[in-house]
Amino acid sequence: MSNLNRQTSYPLISNANEYMIVQKVVSIHSEDRNIKKYPSATQFEIELPEDYINVSTVKLGSYTFPANYNTFSLEHGNLGLAFTMDKIYNPADYEYYNELQDIIFNALSQNQDGEYVTVITPGFYSPLQIATELTNRLNETITNAISVYLNDTNQPELLNKFILLGGYDQFIVIYNDVKQTLWFGNKSSSFTIKNNSKLYAFKDEIGQIGQCFTPSSLPDFSNWGLPAYLGFTRCPVQSTSNTIPGVYPRFYYGDAAEPGDNGYWIKPDPNYKNKFVYVVETPAKINLMGNSYFYMEIEGLNNIDETNPFEDTQFTSTTNITNGRINSAFAKIAVSTTPVSQWYDSNTEAIKIFNPPAERIRRIKVKLRYHDGKMVTFGKFPWSFNLIFNTLQPQQLKSFMTYNPIANSVGGTSSASGKR
Repeated sequence: MSNLNRQTSYPLISNANEYMIVQKVVSIHSEDRNIKKYPSATQFEIELPEDYINVSTVKLGSYTFPANYNTFSLEHGNLGLAFTMDKIYNPADYEYYNELQDIIFNALSQNQDGEYVTVITPGFYSPLQIATELTNRLNETITNAISVYLNDTNQPELLNKFILLGGYDQFIVIYNDVKQTLWFGNKSSSFTIKNNSKLYAFKDEIGQIGQCFTPSSLPDFSNWGLPAYLGFTRCPVQSTSNTIPGVYPRFYYGDAAEPGDNGYWIKPDPNYKNKFVYVVETPAKINLMGNSYFYMEIEGLNNIDETNPFEDTQFTSTTNITNGRINSAFAKIAVSTTPVSQWYDSNTEAIKIFNPPAERIRRIKVKLRYHDGKMVTFGKFPWSFNLIFNTLQPQQLKSFMTYNPIANSVGGTSSASGKR
């Protein structure tokens, strides 16, 4: 009678402390979120189909993401390139007068050594495309500066003539296929690529400068701005000139800018009485691929510890305490393809173990970000992933016996008993 409750004649079933693992897979789609509350699929909260009880582990299963990202964007803060015009071509130095060239000299002299900022179009580029984009953008920036000067000095006829002749066209940027570097050139004036400009300052240093560009939330010594992707360091680079008239930069592997140029990609403009050109080569190879991975955060499931970029501060120089982050993310996902495409994968180490099991999980908050804290953006493209829940269901203690008909058929008997 020890198993009988005094209030009922039904026997109590003993707790066997035995559990069966039941696996549930939940498919989550970004387009199923409350779009009014979460207009961006980068960060949202969503309710699961049911309560998941006694959860022992949660694992990231298969996932799919669209590869439609922009390597260069306002959010990444890598659209702007700062430069100065140093020794500006002056026709008077060659003892002749050209009306438009004289206007160009006077206009650019108003901002002698002052910074210009050229802005490229957001998107994803091939090496040849970025070289063409930079050529056109650099010339456009100087054209706009000269146009403002002519407008401010009330010279509409010269302004119309200048625009009809195509504006400023002395810059040329070319890609060296063999060295995988970019070469910047000007056919008549020297210039400096200002990689130390305040345009590329860290977030805590930027102040009121460069508000059109989004700085990184963490110090970044690798992808700190457009020059870093083009192959520059943070040091300014001043253009150099050919020392011998008639000897100009050349690529020896074949044609460079156009068919039949035999590798001579820059020569003095024949409209300018000048025998010198000015060039800058990036010290490192071009990098147009962007981030190679991003992090998925899920509130309550994060278990990845993440290092932070080194900061040369009093804290790091006087202590041996890490500046990394504990439980910063749930999964680290590799970007395995380039735009425009879709990638699928299930190879991940992302798993959260609960001990004791989590009593109940019903809602999750998801966030996608890069290592530097910037958000991952997919625009209007949806994405999806699976979460695998392992739940523990308690089992009743039962005795059982098995019968083996095969053993009996050969003249023997076999049985086994056990508990369940």
